[in-house]
Amino acid sequence: MEKIDKLVLNLPAMTSATEPTLQAPAATRILLLLGPPGCGKGTQAERLARHYAIPAISTGEMIRAEIRAGSELGKIAAGVTITGGLLSDDLVNQIVRSRLSQPDCRNGFMLDGYPRTVEQAKFLGTLMAEIGLPQPFVVHIDVPLDLLIARTCNRRFCPQCGAIYNLLSHPPRQTGACDTCHAELQQRSDDCEETVKNRLAAYERSTAPLIDFYQGGGYRRVDGTGDPDSVFAAILAALA
Repeated sequence: MEKIDKLVLNLPAMTSATEPTLQAPAATRILLLLGPPGCGKGTQAERLARHYAIPAISTGEMIRAEIRAGSELGKIAAGVTITGGLLSDDLVNQIVRSRLSQPDCRNGFMLDGYPRTVEQAKFLGTLMAEIGLPQPFVVHIDVPLDLLIARTCNRRFCPQCGAIYNLLSHPPRQTGACDTCHAELQQRSDDCEETVKNRLAAYERSTAPLIDFYQGGGYRRVDGTGDPDSVFAAILAALA
């Protein structure tokens, strides 16, 4: 959770009166992706963004964009992150507000990594109403713990081009070498079983309340145990 107890924001209040009210087209898609590390969420996010022709937006990208732009929000975020701190819910919410009010989100968007807390989810619901966009569909990619551990511990990456492989589901053509640049593949130091279990436990603690919050008309649980094509087809069917 992006939380700093002593972070104080001296920002002007941003209300719907200071932002454009968008008239959402009938086909507007607002998607939230939930899923534990190793569930294939990144792959599905790219596919869904292309399929629906909507921007895929991550919390990290939003924060970096504000910092690059030198906005008031970006200056505050830079001051926090440079000291190794975590951003408060209030600051992250304001950054989300700024990003989602931009024209490219008029036909919809997909959020990855936000909301992380029930309070952030409540803020997002209010924001959607303010800027004239529909409430989100929540796609929860669910994968059993043992498979998540196996997937993550078998993940490899190319240190030169950044390509990602998985020894189980997407192995390189030549053992231990990148298909593109032929560099020797490496394993992240934290992709070991004990670390993965700790990450998954932390995810469950933070995400379970969100799943409870979104249970209802907009919530879609999808079995993520299949190959990427079958999972993508299941997501589209759930959203149809």
